[in-house]
Amino acid sequence: MIRINLLPFRLARKRENIRRQVSIFFLSILLLLVGLTWYTLGIKKTIDEKRHETDRVNAQIAIYKERADKVTEIQKRLKILEDKLKIVASLKLKRDEQLMLLEDLQVRLVPEQMWIETLDADETSVTLTGIAFDNPTIANFMKRLEASPLFQEIDLKQTRIKKFDEGTSLKAFELKCLKRSAAPETSAKGN
Repeated sequence: MIRINLLPFRLARKRENIRRQVSIFFLSILLLLVGLTWYTLGIKKTIDEKRHETDRVNAQIAIYKERADKVTEIQKRLKILEDKLKIVASLKLKRDEQLMLLEDLQVRLVPEQMWIETLDADETSVTLTGIAFDNPTIANFMKRLEASPLFQEIDLKQTRIKKFDEGTSLKAFELKCLKRSAAPETSAKGN
């Protein structure tokens, strides 16, 4: 019987098998490294694109922030101007109210028998001090004020005799009146 030594063939096959497994291992590692490199480069490219987009958006934000600051400053100035216009309108209304008050007082005075020395007006009341020849003149003036659409609740605070250098004695008086609201009439006339 012939004996065949198959050992070198098996050994050669085993070596070839080991070489193939080592080659596949190194090839797998190489493919893995190439894949990881490709994946890393892709992520780096995405990160760079996002950074570039973030920088572009931040630049736009800076531009719009500057514009928004300008708009805010303009709005503040506009608010100040509107407040000033309201103040001017209020002053004009008060001036018109004071003019109406003075015109009405001029009509209500008893001619050549009395005169007003001081007039102190605030938001709700008017205080008048003046001089008249006698008490009936003061009473007549108070009746005329009661008939006025601008005054209500006329109250005589005091009367006293006031003497002048020539020996003339006249009646000094002080009246306090409440104002009626004349604002709607004034604004209707102003328009």
